[in-house]
Amino acid sequence: MTEQKKIKEVDLYKPIQKLFVREGYEVYGEVKDCDIAAVKEEELLVVELKLTLSVDLLIQAAKRQKLTDQVYVAIPRPKGRLNSKQWTDKCHLVKRMELGLIVVSFPGNRPKAEVLFHPTPFNRRQITGRNKAKRTNLLKEIAGRSADFNIGGSSRTKIMTAYKENCIQIACYLEHFGQLSPKALVEMGAGPKTSSILTKNYYGWFERVKRGIYVISEKGKAEVKEYPELIDYYLNKLVE
Repeated sequence: MTEQKKIKEVDLYKPIQKLFVREGYEVYGEVKDCDIAAVKEEELLVVELKLTLSVDLLIQAAKRQKLTDQVYVAIPRPKGRLNSKQWTDKCHLVKRMELGLIVVSFPGNRPKAEVLFHPTPFNRRQITGRNKAKRTNLLKEIAGRSADFNIGGSSRTKIMTAYKENCIQIACYLEHFGQLSPKALVEMGAGPKTSSILTKNYYGWFERVKRGIYVISEKGKAEVKEYPELIDYYLNKLVE
């Protein structure tokens, strides 16, 4: 088996040159710091080459946008799936920067360049409109938290969510007052999701002693002690 040739940046040039020549451009390599510059009548097009879609590549491309709005970044076609979340997120960033993206594949001895998307103005209003539900959910999550109990940038740590806070609030009231119904808990301020939280019992903190009546479990008593600040907060809230 012959060892596969290692791809270099210069290997990207010829297939990209052929691609734009077919489109009627005159294509030139290494012009005033631009890896590739192409012209067709009054139109100027610039392509920056790299072996990976890196920050350095995007910085180079951003600088070229001072010369023209038709700027592309070009890399070898990734080996992974082009519909993966990671790749989709990278493409979103490239589009957000109003750049085009070219990938070059090397099947046998005939490399081929393909434009995945052209440089186009980024419509922020359209994107935020499509993600209105996500924005609403984010704001609901913020509204459901009593304070900031998480450290930004944390990984592999337990995150305090609005849902968990709600569970702690219910457990706190059950421990303090004993047996209670969902209706009584809602009247105390536990919120409209109280009945669902008790029924699903996600953390195993609650026990139903009879129809419509709940108590805190031993597991709940032990684990809720890990949140003394929240316990004080919710008990003081009742007094207020």
